[in-house]
Amino acid sequence: MKESYGTLSETVNGLKKDGYLLDFNVQQERFLCYQTNTVLSPEDFEIDKVYRFEGASNPDDQSVMYAISSSKFDVKGVLVNGYGISADSATNAIIARLKTHPDNPVGLSLFKKEIMENKSNEATALRPDGDRLLNASLVEIDLNKFIVSLKQETTWTDSDRNSITVFKSYNTTIVLIGLHGNAELKPHTAKGNISVQVLDGEIKFTAEQQTVSLQKGQMICLQENIPHSVLATKESFFLLTMTINYPQP
Repeated sequence: MKESYGTLSETVNGLKKDGYLLDFNVQQERFLCYQTNTVLSPEDFEIDKVYRFEGASNPDDQSVMYAISSSKFDVKGVLVNGYGISADSATNAIIARLKTHPDNPVGLSLFKKEIMENKSNEATALRPDGDRLLNASLVEIDLNKFIVSLKQETTWTDSDRNSITVFKSYNTTIVLIGLHGNAELKPHTAKGNISVQVLDGEIKFTAEQQTVSLQKGQMICLQENIPHSVLATKESFFLLTMTINYPQP
C-alpha cells in the first residue's frame, strides 16, 4: 500500500486496485455499505492506512480517508471523514473504536494522534512554510498576523473567502475566516456549539429566521445543529469557535 496516491479521487482508485472496493458510511454507530446493503460493527474492523487531503481552493477544507479491513468478513473498503472544523463527531467516535493493523506505523493511538492530540498542522502545497502549532498547553495566536497572511494567499485573491485553523484540540476548534464583501456562507449546521466573534468588518448572521448584524468587537453564540448562514456586508474577518460535546474514548 502506497504512502500517497495523489488526490482523494486518485487515492480511491489506487486503493481499489489494492482490494479496497467498498465505500463505508456511519449509521447509528455501525458501518453501512450501500453497495452490499450490509451493516457491520466497527469492532470487526481495523485501520490499515490513513490519508489526509486539503481542498483545492481552501487549505483548511480538509478530509481524511481511512483504509479499513475486516478479516472476519473478508472485506476491505474506505471511510472518509472531514478534518478540523468539518469533522463529523459520529465518525470520530466510530474511528476511536477501531483497531489498527499490527504493521500500521500510525500505531494503536491513531485516534488520539490524528484527532485528540494533533499538535501541529503539516506544511501543505498551498501553505508550504512549515508546521503550524495548533494544540499545546499554551498556544500563542497572533490574529492580526494571520489576517495579513490570509490576504496574501492566492485563495483570497482567486475566491471570495479564505480561512485558517488557529487552534484544535479534542473537542474544540477555532478558525479564522475572511470573507470579501457580499460573500456568503450558505445555510448549514454545526455538530457542536459555536461562537462567532467579528474582528473586522460587518456580517449578518441568520439563524431560525432571525438576522443579527455584527460589527467589530461583537459576537454571537449558537447551540449545535441549528441551521445558520453568514453574509459579509463588506470585507470582514471573524473568529469561529466550535466545541463538540462527544465523550472522550
